[in-house]
Amino acid sequence: MIVVICGPPGAGKTTITARVRARLADRGVRVRTVHSDDFSRRTYERLAERVADAPETGITLADGTFYRRQWQTRIRALGDVRIVHVTASLETCLERNRRRAEPIDEQGVHVVYREFDEPDADLEIDTDEYGPDEAADRITAVIGGWRE
Repeated sequence: MIVVICGPPGAGKTTITARVRARLADRGVRVRTVHSDDFSRRTYERLAERVADAPETGITLADGTFYRRQWQTRIRALGDVRIVHVTASLETCLERNRRRAEPIDEQGVHVVYREFDEPDADLEIDTDEYGPDEAADRITAVIGGWRE
Protein backbone atom coordinates (compact mmCIF):
# COMPACT_ATOMS: atom_id res chain seq x y z
CA MET A 1 0.00 0.00 0.00
CA ILE A 2 1.11 3.53 -0.82
CA VAL A 3 -0.12 6.40 1.33
CA VAL A 4 0.47 9.86 -0.09
CA ILE A 5 0.46 12.67 2.44
CA CYS A 6 0.02 15.85 0.44
CA GLY A 7 -0.80 19.50 1.00
CA PRO A 8 0.66 22.97 0.77
CA PRO A 9 4.05 23.89 2.26
CA GLY A 10 3.72 24.41 6.00
CA ALA A 11 0.56 22.32 6.39
CA GLY A 12 2.43 19.76 8.52
CA LYS A 13 3.03 16.91 6.04
CA THR A 14 6.57 15.99 7.06
CA THR A 15 5.92 16.21 10.80
CA ILE A 16 2.80 14.09 10.49
CA THR A 17 4.48 11.60 8.13
CA ALA A 18 7.29 11.04 10.65
CA ARG A 19 4.77 10.39 13.43
CA VAL A 20 2.66 8.05 11.30
CA ARG A 21 5.82 6.16 10.36
CA ALA A 22 6.79 5.77 14.03
CA ARG A 23 3.30 4.58 15.02
CA LEU A 24 3.18 2.01 12.22
CA ALA A 25 6.70 0.78 12.99
CA ASP A 26 5.75 0.42 16.68
CA ARG A 27 2.96 -1.91 15.51
CA GLY A 28 5.44 -4.03 13.57
CA VAL A 29 4.45 -2.71 10.13
CA ARG A 30 7.22 -2.43 7.54
CA VAL A 31 7.28 1.23 6.53
CA ARG A 32 9.28 3.06 3.93
CA THR A 33 9.15 6.85 3.55
CA VAL A 34 9.88 8.89 0.43
CA HIS A 35 9.99 12.69 0.69
CA SER A 36 9.71 15.10 -2.22
CA ASP A 37 12.42 17.17 -0.49
CA ASP A 38 14.87 14.34 -1.27
CA PHE A 39 14.86 15.38 -4.94
CA SER A 40 16.08 18.66 -6.41
CA ARG A 41 15.02 18.10 -10.05
CA ARG A 42 12.17 16.24 -11.73
CA THR A 43 10.85 15.86 -8.19
CA TYR A 44 7.55 14.08 -8.78
CA GLU A 45 8.82 11.96 -11.63
CA ARG A 46 11.68 10.69 -9.49
CA LEU A 47 9.47 10.32 -6.42
CA ALA A 48 7.02 8.19 -8.43
CA GLU A 49 9.90 6.01 -9.67
CA ARG A 50 11.13 5.49 -6.11
CA VAL A 51 7.62 4.69 -4.86
CA ALA A 52 7.06 2.26 -7.75
CA ASP A 53 10.11 0.30 -6.52
CA ALA A 54 8.47 -0.22 -3.13
CA PRO A 55 8.47 -3.70 -1.63
CA GLU A 56 5.21 -5.59 -2.06
CA THR A 57 4.77 -5.91 1.69
CA GLY A 58 4.39 -3.06 4.13
CA ILE A 59 3.48 0.54 3.52
CA THR A 60 5.21 3.29 1.60
CA LEU A 61 4.53 6.81 2.86
CA ALA A 62 5.07 9.48 0.18
CA ASP A 63 5.32 13.04 1.50
CA GLY A 64 5.03 16.00 -0.89
CA THR A 65 2.79 18.83 -1.99
CA PHE A 66 1.46 16.99 -5.07
CA TYR A 67 -0.28 20.26 -5.88
CA ARG A 68 -0.62 19.56 -9.60
CA ARG A 69 -3.33 17.17 -10.80
CA GLN A 70 -0.86 15.43 -13.15
CA TRP A 71 1.34 14.42 -10.20
CA GLN A 72 -1.66 13.12 -8.27
CA THR A 73 -2.80 11.13 -11.31
CA ARG A 74 0.66 9.66 -11.88
CA ILE A 75 1.05 8.48 -8.30
CA ARG A 76 -2.50 7.04 -8.23
CA ALA A 77 -1.64 4.94 -11.29
CA LEU A 78 0.88 2.97 -9.21
CA GLY A 79 -1.78 0.73 -7.69
CA ASP A 80 -3.08 0.61 -4.14
CA VAL A 81 -2.67 4.33 -3.41
CA ARG A 82 -4.51 6.30 -0.74
CA ILE A 83 -4.27 10.07 -0.58
CA VAL A 84 -4.32 11.98 2.69
CA HIS A 85 -4.80 15.70 2.07
CA VAL A 86 -3.32 17.78 4.90
CA THR A 87 -4.71 21.31 4.98
CA ALA A 88 -4.18 24.51 6.94
CA SER A 89 -4.94 28.17 6.41
CA LEU A 90 -2.53 30.23 4.33
CA GLU A 91 -1.62 32.21 7.45
CA THR A 92 -0.76 29.00 9.32
CA CYS A 93 1.33 27.70 6.42
CA LEU A 94 3.25 30.99 6.16
CA GLU A 95 3.92 31.10 9.91
CA ARG A 96 5.12 27.49 10.03
CA ASN A 97 7.32 28.11 7.00
CA ARG A 98 8.92 31.10 8.75
CA ARG A 99 9.79 28.88 11.74
CA ARG A 100 11.51 26.21 9.63
CA ALA A 101 15.26 25.76 9.81
CA GLU A 102 15.32 26.16 6.02
CA PRO A 103 12.19 28.06 4.96
CA ILE A 104 11.16 28.23 1.34
CA ASP A 105 10.52 31.58 -0.30
CA GLU A 106 7.19 32.97 0.94
CA GLN A 107 6.13 33.65 -2.63
CA GLY A 108 6.48 29.90 -3.24
CA VAL A 109 4.08 29.18 -0.39
CA HIS A 110 1.60 31.66 -1.86
CA VAL A 111 1.88 30.16 -5.36
CA VAL A 112 1.45 26.54 -4.28
CA TYR A 113 -1.43 27.46 -1.97
CA ARG A 114 -3.21 29.42 -4.71
CA GLU A 115 -2.60 26.88 -7.48
CA PHE A 116 -3.25 23.73 -5.44
CA ASP A 117 -5.41 21.26 -7.37
CA GLU A 118 -7.60 19.67 -4.70
CA PRO A 119 -6.96 15.91 -4.76
CA ASP A 120 -9.63 13.24 -4.72
CA ALA A 121 -8.56 12.48 -1.17
CA ASP A 122 -9.34 9.36 0.81
CA LEU A 123 -8.88 11.36 4.02
CA GLU A 124 -8.58 15.07 4.77
CA ILE A 125 -6.95 16.45 7.91
CA ASP A 126 -7.11 20.15 8.82
CA THR A 127 -4.03 20.91 10.91
CA ASP A 128 -5.54 24.16 12.13
CA GLU A 129 -8.00 21.86 13.89
CA TYR A 130 -5.80 18.85 14.75
CA GLY A 131 -2.30 18.88 16.18
CA PRO A 132 0.41 16.61 14.74
CA ASP A 133 -0.11 13.80 17.26
CA GLU A 134 -3.88 13.80 16.85
CA ALA A 135 -3.52 13.93 13.05
CA ALA A 136 -1.02 11.04 13.10
CA ASP A 137 -3.33 9.01 15.34
CA ARG A 138 -6.27 9.53 12.96
CA ILE A 139 -4.21 8.66 9.87
CA THR A 140 -2.71 5.57 11.53
CA ALA A 141 -6.18 4.36 12.53
CA VAL A 142 -7.52 4.86 9.01
CA ILE A 143 -4.52 3.06 7.49
CA GLY A 144 -5.33 0.11 9.77
CA GLY A 145 -8.81 -0.01 8.24
CA TRP A 146 -7.46 0.27 4.70
CA ARG A 147 -5.13 -2.68 5.33
CA GLU A 148 -8.00 -4.99 6.37
